[in-house]
Amino acid sequence: MTEEITVSVGQAYPRDAGRGIARLDKVLMESIGVVSGDIVEIKGKEKCYAIAWPGYPDDAGKEMIRIDGNLRNNAKVSIDDKVTVRKVTVSEAEKISLAPTRETRLVGGPRFILRILEGRPVIKGQSVRVEAVSNPVSFVVLSTSPAGPVVVTRNTQIHIRESAVVQEGVSGQITYEDIGGLKRELGLVREMIELPLKHPELFRKLAVDPPKGVLLYGPPGTGKTLIARAVASETDANFISVSGPEVVSKYYGESEHKLRQIFEEAEKNAPTIIFIDEIDSIAPKRDEVWGEMERRIVAQLLSLMDGLASRGKVIVIAATNRPNSIDEALRRGGRFDREIEVGIPDSAGRLQILFVHTRGMPLEEGLNLEEIAAVTHGFVGADLSSLCKEAAMHALRRMLPDMRIDDAEDEIPPEFMESLQVTRKDFDDALRNIEPSAMREVFVEVPSVRWADIGGLDAAKQELSEAVEWPLKYPELFEAVNTRPPRGIMLFGPPGTGKTMLAKAVATESEANFISIKGPELLSRYVGESERAVRETFRKARQAAPAVIFFDEIDSMASERGSSIDAHASERVVSQILTEIDGVEELRDVVIIAATNRPDIVDPALLRPGRFDRLIYVHPPDMEGRQKIFGIHLQGKPLADDVSIRELAHMTEGYVGSDIEAICREASMLALREVVTPGISRDEARARVMGIKITSVHFVKAIRRVKPTTSRTAMSLYEQASEAFARYAANEEEKVQDLGGETGYQ
Repeated sequence: MTEEITVSVGQAYPRDAGRGIARLDKVLMESIGVVSGDIVEIKGKEKCYAIAWPGYPDDAGKEMIRIDGNLRNNAKVSIDDKVTVRKVTVSEAEKISLAPTRETRLVGGPRFILRILEGRPVIKGQSVRVEAVSNPVSFVVLSTSPAGPVVVTRNTQIHIRESAVVQEGVSGQITYEDIGGLKRELGLVREMIELPLKHPELFRKLAVDPPKGVLLYGPPGTGKTLIARAVASETDANFISVSGPEVVSKYYGESEHKLRQIFEEAEKNAPTIIFIDEIDSIAPKRDEVWGEMERRIVAQLLSLMDGLASRGKVIVIAATNRPNSIDEALRRGGRFDREIEVGIPDSAGRLQILFVHTRGMPLEEGLNLEEIAAVTHGFVGADLSSLCKEAAMHALRRMLPDMRIDDAEDEIPPEFMESLQVTRKDFDDALRNIEPSAMREVFVEVPSVRWADIGGLDAAKQELSEAVEWPLKYPELFEAVNTRPPRGIMLFGPPGTGKTMLAKAVATESEANFISIKGPELLSRYVGESERAVRETFRKARQAAPAVIFFDEIDSMASERGSSIDAHASERVVSQILTEIDGVEELRDVVIIAATNRPDIVDPALLRPGRFDRLIYVHPPDMEGRQKIFGIHLQGKPLADDVSIRELAHMTEGYVGSDIEAICREASMLALREVVTPGISRDEARARVMGIKITSVHFVKAIRRVKPTTSRTAMSLYEQASEAFARYAANEEEKVQDLGGETGYQ
């Protein structure tokens, strides 16, 4: 057993941040005689103390210690630096004195801080970070009793000084642990920025110039600005933040002068990171702008980036969500050397982000953040931050009626503060109010329709479930057989059979983002507007994938080309939809569902495999289907004993789902008509309706009044269309079999 070991510093996982723990491989822990829960001293440029915990399985065999940004700041070390670690014995703290680094007010502060620091080691001069729902609060340890490293216990007295102390590099510091779900992006940024700033000699040895610039692009709210702030904080570099529009001035030459001043200041105070947010606003494509000023700003920026004297010591980071709007001269090597996409996080990334934003939140025991991460498709970091804040506000609204403020002190009782908890129901309520930012322009509130709410149509339900639910819930099934799920489904059939209702149900059951497009709303009298609307719809769906695009009444916007007389507007829309579905740009995790009751006029090119792979005939319900539909619509109604659902189904041959709903509604109205007479009081009406019953006579009268929506002639046309599609599929299969027989392949 050795007294101390030397290991490299690694980044802590978001769930470990703010807990004062250091993770080490079990072999390393045994080598210095440490077991889980012991206190270790970490010595870099300064000393700090942490609770030793065993490392993750992925770190087995690595000589690494994972500590968070707060501990790294106390030890004055960065990621990949070397530190020495040894076991220490510390005394129990009798009293510690703290001071905030910025003005803050904590109700029941000492008790709140004690609950967070209990069991953690502290020493005079170190900073302690306390997580909050919005911004973390940092405290500096002014003194401890006894002196030296001590561990906080339940009996420790906490004293908090009211006035704030200024400690450089502590207040408002962003660390890598504050960024969740961007492990790949952070790794790329670090190797491009940290290495040139910390070790420029490596590039001199290789005889190459260090990189000058990094362009971060991606949808709004994914964490581009946060990455830049974290890198500046972790590298101890001077950080100059420039918002694109603030450079622009109305005076001739002033904008260029401002840019020159920024770069001159950066070179004087090197190492420096210049961060230009929304760079597309000051560096648009020069061929596409009318103003002379924008061209001058772009030219000035190009010359400044080419003329950086202190290469490697000044690095430019730019962020934009419109990379294709930036002048192409900026996007070559030697200016922005690397372009890094900061995309929408997947389920694992969303879980890491939720860990970050719920770090200081009093969550109820048993709350599973993985379930919340699984249902927040398309949410970016900013959306998940809003979700957590909204959930906290719901918890507050729920608890406020029970709050009793002490009039003498005019403060919220500490007991109330400790009883506050955020539950799963608070998150569910918040989810109803927060939708993905990428979807806000096309967001549709879908009624909560489940498969159980739709009677019959079992074949259609199965097909939709296979195409939409299976890829989302069981992606490994498709990987196992090396195939992709169907891309598009077209529902056709008579009006009222439940096509739109099926789309609503699949949106609810799959928990995917749902974009509903009513056919005619895409058409515009202006040339190019209709196609732009289609492009935007598919772009939003790609951003917020997994998503379902539902085209209702698709025949109105995608009728057969060559048959329209509307200045070819619908023909251009059809062409745009065709290229979006299976063009050069791949459509991932986006399913298209279309509904029509005129399949004969839909353009044939849409109906081939690879576009709408499945053509599902939503036929009128059979005897069993009608019984199920009656069962759904009669649920909860006061039926008389003589009402037989089987008999009603037998009497409604040829009726579709909407007709059956109308019959049930009409029978209810007939029953009400018998007990309610004009002029009666509200109380009398309430008394009469208490014993009301809907009888079979009411249903017979209702069936006579409500006629089938679709005539028998029209129904036969749908049947013929269904048979034609079936024959087409059978012929294709026969051709394949014939081809196999001719070539010897079976």
